Amino acid sequence: MNLGMYLARSARFWPHRPAVLFRDGQLSYRDLELRSNRLAHALQALGLKRGDRVAIVSPNRPEIVEFECALYKLGLVKVALNSRLAPQELADALANAEPVAVAAGPEHRGMVDAATQQLDSLQHRIAFEPAGGDSNWRPYEPLLAAQPDTHVCIDMQADDLAVLHYTSGSTGKLKAAMQTVGNRHASLRKIIMGRMHAGPGDLLMLCGPITHASGMFIQPMLFQGASILLMERFQPAEILEAIEKHRVTHCFMVPAMIHALLAEPSIRTRDLSSLKLLSYGAAPMSPARIREAWAAFGPVLAQGYGAGETTGGVLALSIDDHRRAIEGDRPELLLACGRAGGESDVQVLDDAGRPVEGDAIGEICVRGADVFAGYWRAEPQTREVLQPDGWLRTGDLARVDHEGYIFIVDRKKEMLVSGGFNVYPSEVEKVLAEHPAVHEVCVIGVPDDHWGEAVKAVVVLREGQDADGPDVMEFCRGRLADFKRPRSVDFVPMLPKNANGKLSRKDVREPYWLGRERRVN
Repeated sequence: MNLGMYLARSARFWPHRPAVLFRDGQLSYRDLELRSNRLAHALQALGLKRGDRVAIVSPNRPEIVEFECALYKLGLVKVALNSRLAPQELADALANAEPVAVAAGPEHRGMVDAATQQLDSLQHRIAFEPAGGDSNWRPYEPLLAAQPDTHVCIDMQADDLAVLHYTSGSTGKLKAAMQTVGNRHASLRKIIMGRMHAGPGDLLMLCGPITHASGMFIQPMLFQGASILLMERFQPAEILEAIEKHRVTHCFMVPAMIHALLAEPSIRTRDLSSLKLLSYGAAPMSPARIREAWAAFGPVLAQGYGAGETTGGVLALSIDDHRRAIEGDRPELLLACGRAGGESDVQVLDDAGRPVEGDAIGEICVRGADVFAGYWRAEPQTREVLQPDGWLRTGDLARVDHEGYIFIVDRKKEMLVSGGFNVYPSEVEKVLAEHPAVHEVCVIGVPDDHWGEAVKAVVVLREGQDADGPDVMEFCRGRLADFKRPRSVDFVPMLPKNANGKLSRKDVREPYWLGRERRVN
């Protein structure tokens, strides 16, 4: 069992078809197979062995795909880190993962060096572009050129660790979902069975970071012989131009991206008729925006719900479901996150573990081959979500209707989702508490048409101190990733407390969500 075998097969079937397109160049399937083989041999020559962890810190680029394929072939563990992490967050993640090797582009080498000064595990630094004479970093291309391109692929077991998928933690620290080889195989199966079925001639655009949710689609597309168009950044006009120029057939975006495209004037003149599927997820999307997107892009929308802990999506609202909601008899389906697909066993359970019925609200729970093995070096957090009977408790509260559609109504956890990224209030509060003018702070998510939820800080100032919103927001720059920084600040004389004297986040949040049918946007 090894995910690397599928690339070798695709390279035999479609050697000259493009596997990855980037900027003005492309890698054929044969190119990708041979280059990932060379990289695998290079990593072996450096002394890396099965189970060692390798970190990747970079914006989107083809080398990340080459690394992923090579790591799978060798049984190495991929630690793909969001390139938007703040320096301290990057340092925390690297200290937690303890990688043997790290690869980075020129944008992040300085950050990596600063973050790993005391990291004894790190033995090798690999630079995606020439390192400018820095002897601490091995240049990538010469590393590959010195190695053979013969296929290498070791046998793996289903419960072997494949990926450390970092996400924000409720303790204020990043935590890593341990995704196994079996989890990744399950993810591949459910994607090709469901929302991202494709084949030779199809082209998937990935404009979000492939170190995050977008990266889940790489192996399924390579398995099917389709092509992947990597975008370095998300610029609405450039995205629309690329869809038209390259005749993109499939896209995955978070709702904030779709909102930005709808606001881009050139959408009215671009030919988007090549699109077969625009899949969105990682955050809810309002029914009004869904209808607007349906009108702009055509009948191509599908939604997915999942998490790093479920190795991707486990619920889907299909194109036909959207059509039924927009053109048919069930308009309320636009408030749903879908029905279970593939092998995923998804149920809405009460606190006793019994399925809820009617209008009752329970917690979305998932069981199956795609459920992760727990959090890396975080047993207490693992026990909070993984039950002895195999159920993963997601923390999302929902109801389920007579046809099996699941409707999220609120979150049991305090996590909010802004622009497709998880944000835990405690992380932001910990930083804001260091501001000299802040006495108390409560961070919440508030409705936002663009981001789904926007991060808001509600602040009580210290007596005799003064600060304004821009000052508080600027204080977070460099201390938090940009998607975690507050987008607005309100000042209040006091924060509500419960009978035990603890902050009542629910009461802080309530005024901002009055009149909303659901408490996620």
